[in-house]
Amino acid sequence: MDNENIYDAVYKNENLNEKENSNYYNNSNNNKSPKKKGGAMGKIVAIVVSCSLLGGITGSGVTYLMLKNNNTPTEQNQQNVVNNLDTTDVSFKKDGALSITEAFQKVAPAVVTVSTKGVATFNGFFQQEVEGIGSGFIINEDGYILTNYHVIKGAKEVSVTLSDNTTVSAKVVNYDENQDVAMLKITDENVKVPAVAELGDSDSLQQGEEVIAIGTPLSADLSQTVTNGIVSALNRNVETESGVVLNLIQTNASINPGNSGGPLVNTKGQVVGINTMKMSGENTEGIGFAIPINDISDKIESLSKPILNLGISIRTVDESLASQLKMEQGLYVVEVNEFSPAEKAGLKAGDLIVKVDGQRVKTFDELKEIKNSKNEGDTIKLEVIRDGNSKTIDVTLTSE
Repeated sequence: MDNENIYDAVYKNENLNEKENSNYYNNSNNNKSPKKKGGAMGKIVAIVVSCSLLGGITGSGVTYLMLKNNNTPTEQNQQNVVNNLDTTDVSFKKDGALSITEAFQKVAPAVVTVSTKGVATFNGFFQQEVEGIGSGFIINEDGYILTNYHVIKGAKEVSVTLSDNTTVSAKVVNYDENQDVAMLKITDENVKVPAVAELGDSDSLQQGEEVIAIGTPLSADLSQTVTNGIVSALNRNVETESGVVLNLIQTNASINPGNSGGPLVNTKGQVVGINTMKMSGENTEGIGFAIPINDISDKIESLSKPILNLGISIRTVDESLASQLKMEQGLYVVEVNEFSPAEKAGLKAGDLIVKVDGQRVKTFDELKEIKNSKNEGDTIKLEVIRDGNSKTIDVTLTSE
């Protein structure tokens, strides 16, 4: 079978890109996460109100999409969202707990507004620049920021506005699409972060415990908005529109478009969750969800390491397709990006990757696991089949 027919067959089989768009890289796979046992509800499906920056694709959480020159919330929206706090010092009504005001004042300086720019495609061909807004929080003095993946998905540019209203440039360091979490880093030099959020223990949360959510709903004009509520339920299995099942905290603290990536905070002023989505419907109110911080804490080190780039787009040739095409299983190289490490090493479109560092690879995840074990500047050996012959290619990994 010629390369054109192989490409057509493989393309229709699966869409697993090492490189998803011009700036960021797909660090996930098409397999659904294992479904964990939850409470009485079992599994529920989240209906969300957001759009990703990639036109025509619905995001997996709550992020606010604005067309250029149309980024001002309506007067009604401004009236419905309370910015910051009333001066009344409301108590969490728990011995030794901080008041809402105290908890807010402890965490808020570390909360940022995440602004993105990208290009959306409408009706299959019309392109327009779009801007997105989400939230995030600073986790260390080096300027690393946690947010949701869907906040930055498809973004060409990322900036963050700090609690002192200073806007600085940022970059996406790494992300886990299935977990809907991303790590950003402030790139401007000589920027002193105003504060660092303290991470708490989400496993210690109890149903009925009071919490607050902080973020930027609807517009940058509404940054540092705080809402309060309780932990409505724990261990909710929520299926996103992409089919991934997340184990989440349910809360009735108001989570609006733009709150995505902001912190859910306990009575000690500690971050116990990342606000990520809400149930939306005519008869639905006060059902928001946050990713437990304990599910993210053990990934902070890996998320702080840059994604290493080969610079290729690949499709999986599984057993069925391999039999149909009379070829080996492996990873079919659809495209090699110009000036990429793969191009410099001599990899070509049409090559079939069958081994990496001597290990047999048949899936994107197997390639990703080997690649993620490396550091920038390391070399990996790709064994490929080209025109029926085996060939070994050494590729030096970079993060650019």
